[in-house]
Amino acid sequence: MLASGAMAPAHPNTRPGIDYIGVSVGALLVNDDGAVFLSRRGRQASNERGCWETPGGKVGFGETLEDAVRREMREEYGIDIEIVAQFPAEDHLLPEEGQHWVATTFLARLAPGSEPRILEPDKCDGIGWFPLDALPSPLSAITQRDLVAYRTCVARQCIGGIDAQEGMS
Repeated sequence: MLASGAMAPAHPNTRPGIDYIGVSVGALLVNDDGAVFLSRRGRQASNERGCWETPGGKVGFGETLEDAVRREMREEYGIDIEIVAQFPAEDHLLPEEGQHWVATTFLARLAPGSEPRILEPDKCDGIGWFPLDALPSPLSAITQRDLVAYRTCVARQCIGGIDAQEGMS
């Protein structure tokens, strides 16, 4: 068993997303002003280096999706999150990098008293809050889809706990 409580994989020398389909999670954090929190993938990121993304990471064997996203936010940014909703899973295919992931993203807010900071600078070399009409580029493939899902849900008012006017630029 790993320190996170997840069980270790049966074959420790295999790599998720490369040797088999990987499962990943992310958090689309939205603040009270409707801005989204994004991070820029650093030089040691496993793929899409230099792209801005909804932060997240790999799901450990035996770990739930919600536990994984909470762990990733604590490990990489020192924050606790409040999950609002879960977007449907998406194919995250990166043929130019030889990778295949299945990703799900959670719409979330920062827990009171949390303030993100970079704790793993090799994996992430920039963070910020961005209005939906002033996003940085390039955006990762899955983040582009996450933002479409978010805008669609906001337009349909299908996400409880988020003001339907946020992000309607």
